[in-house]
Amino acid sequence: MKRILAFALSALMAFSLLAGCGQSGSSSSAGTVMLEGSLEEILAKVYDGISEMPMTMEQELTEENSEYNVGVARSEYAEGLASDAAINAIAFSVCLMRAEDEEKAQALAEAVDEKADPRKWVCVEAEAKIVDRIGDVVILIMADQQMADQLSANFKALAG
Repeated sequence: MKRILAFALSALMAFSLLAGCGQSGSSSSAGTVMLEGSLEEILAKVYDGISEMPMTMEQELTEENSEYNVGVARSEYAEGLASDAAINAIAFSVCLMRAEDEEKAQALAEAVDEKADPRKWVCVEAEAKIVDRIGDVVILIMADQQMADQLSANFKALAG
């Protein structure tokens, strides 16, 4: 029952975001949506309205932590942000990466999907791993299935 209610609320929230007055992104010359704003601003929109979020800590993706967090080297993208549960025993991670362009973002999304490890926490494993892309921004979500689906719906809603 709790899952049905959560799904209904997330569907309602996604619909309300789609029915909003403005778009959060702009169209490129090819007609695809490009997300505007910093990765921190995009992450805040992805987290908006999510209940039962774990306490998180954000950090820039660097040469030292990129492969651990997303499975690829930091040189593969222009900038990156990781948001992980503050308690290491909770399998929760959301990472955003901005590539140099849409073509490189597609290749990046494929590499992250192949190489990101949902068991990176050693003692716990994420139920779901979702990799998606809007324009030049790639998102990696690793969490329990319900949370991952809600976060993914929020991200997709940013495309307008």
